[in-house]
Amino acid sequence: MNCLFVGAGAIAPEYAAGLPESSLSLAGVVDLDADRAASLADARGCPSFADLETAMERVDAPLVVNLTSHAAHAAVTRTALEADRHVYSQKPLALDADEARSLVALARDRGLALGCAPGTPRAPSQRRAGRLLADGRLGPVGLGYAHAHVGRVTDWHDRPDSFLEIGPLYDGAVYPLALLVSWFGPVERVRVADALDVWPAREDRRPSTPSHVEATLAFAAGPTVRLTASFYAPHRSREFYGLELHGDDGSLYLKGTGAMGDDRDAVRFGRVGREYVSAPPDAPGEPYEYVEAVERLAASIEAGSPSRAGGRRGAHVVAVCNAIEAAAEGDGPVAVDDCDATADPPPAPAVRPEKQIGGETDAGAAALRLPAVGFGCSRYRDGEYVERADSIETALDAGYRLFDSAELYGNEHRIGELLAAPGAPDRERVFLLGKAWRTNHRREHLLDACAGSREELGIDAFDCYALHWPSALEHRGELRRLAEKPVERQEALTFPEDADGELAADDVSLATAWENLEAVHDRGWARTLGICNVSRAQLETVLEAGAVDPALVQVERHPYRPRNDLIDFCHERGIRVVAHSPLSAPGLLDEPVLNAIGTERGLSPAEVVIAWNVSRGVVPIPSSTAESHVVSNLAAGSERLTADEIARVDALRDPDFER
Repeated sequence: MNCLFVGAGAIAPEYAAGLPESSLSLAGVVDLDADRAASLADARGCPSFADLETAMERVDAPLVVNLTSHAAHAAVTRTALEADRHVYSQKPLALDADEARSLVALARDRGLALGCAPGTPRAPSQRRAGRLLADGRLGPVGLGYAHAHVGRVTDWHDRPDSFLEIGPLYDGAVYPLALLVSWFGPVERVRVADALDVWPAREDRRPSTPSHVEATLAFAAGPTVRLTASFYAPHRSREFYGLELHGDDGSLYLKGTGAMGDDRDAVRFGRVGREYVSAPPDAPGEPYEYVEAVERLAASIEAGSPSRAGGRRGAHVVAVCNAIEAAAEGDGPVAVDDCDATADPPPAPAVRPEKQIGGETDAGAAALRLPAVGFGCSRYRDGEYVERADSIETALDAGYRLFDSAELYGNEHRIGELLAAPGAPDRERVFLLGKAWRTNHRREHLLDACAGSREELGIDAFDCYALHWPSALEHRGELRRLAEKPVERQEALTFPEDADGELAADDVSLATAWENLEAVHDRGWARTLGICNVSRAQLETVLEAGAVDPALVQVERHPYRPRNDLIDFCHERGIRVVAHSPLSAPGLLDEPVLNAIGTERGLSPAEVVIAWNVSRGVVPIPSSTAESHVVSNLAAGSERLTADEIARVDALRDPDFER
């Protein structure tokens, strides 16, 4: 769709930069400064104009992108709407709430689209924070603290006059306000506000409105938020555009409400009683581009449903700013017109266990929808058993959504307690993999094992329930809460020995064990079934003998043992592969190849291994206990290696590990 830029100031090149990768084309540029308009237009190969009316007469551009100064936005938008042009306006929509509402009404009456910046509620870190809210992690949100420290505009902007005329509310506060409204819906009232004229005495150019504003806002369906907007507080202040929300069950910190990128530490979560933990991205993402909001508006136009949601939100934000000014002048609590603004639907969850089949793996096979990286819950590390409750809780807080449990680990009840505790994600947002141990392959024992594990975890059904190993051992007793038993007793139950001191095998074939596992599925205790530590031949046995095909295979996989043939076999059949022990091979993380790739990409060797698995469509389940490793392993799921890098890692294959 052709668009017309009105305004060629500092923000215009930012919008223009994203045009080549978009569905939009620039038909012309308008600016009262003819030289500035010509400079941008020449760079983009389109005509320039000194007035809007002439431009609209001469170019075919159904969409006007209003990038003029703050005070000019409303007049330009009105002119374009009256000429039956759709409009996307840089913030604010207007400086007066009545005028803003009038623009929305005009667009509605003429059937035109009206959008308004900021579009950053859809930026990656903001959406990541929104998913934590959608997960129910905070519980009911009661309080918030939002900052918009625009900084000394006389120091960093070449044309600060427009900023100095309108103050920090209409330029800076719109970022946290737009995000909060997108999450919680409209502000109901301004409870209290104050405004200051603080400014350095040495400065010749001064704001003509208060330079520092603080207000307490009550949202109709959400928290009470203290908002600070300032031209006096500099960019280097501890809080630039930060937002902190506190709920009954946990707290959320977002480093920048107007941020365009996705720093791994930009979002942090802490449930009540625990410190904040970084919640990094776990899937590839791109920085937000200014033009994305314009492109979405254009898409609504082409679909025949011109959107005015952005305009309504923009009008409500203006109404909030007007109400803050009124409250600061001593009018007491001030009600705010909602302007028909509504909260956005919550972001899609990372995992949807209830929809088992759909989507594509990186390898291209339809399969279970799983997160890129899962978390291993085994207690056995470096030759001894360790307590895992704290690291599992850290993983939950960081954003892991696949947890690998097993009755062998003996800590299912601890996982269940964490999942039931305040601040835990909703059950439907977590994928739980359970595994029956080798001593429980007989039907009655297998059913008892699954029932006991479900009870310990506090769940109705596993998302996937698997055989931990394909071969069976003699049953010597139930394994519930194995971790609470003496180590000697644990070993006797899980690795039973015969009179000669050898493992006591049980006469249960793999085909029979799988048939017994299918009884779990038939009873609705598991949505899908899986099998672990199998060879291709053993997997083929299951596929031939079973009535229910495995949806998941878990095997040891690391660069010394890539198992690529098995992975290809699984992916061709829509079976997802989970890699246990991805970082555990002795000497692996000292490999020069991993260090070289990591140096090139700014990753640790462990992160390279995680990314290598993910790039092959395999879900690694590291079981780190250190918080920094828990976070960095999850963040590595957002990385994808090139084909050359994958081949370099594959070349580390060690035949000794294949035996």
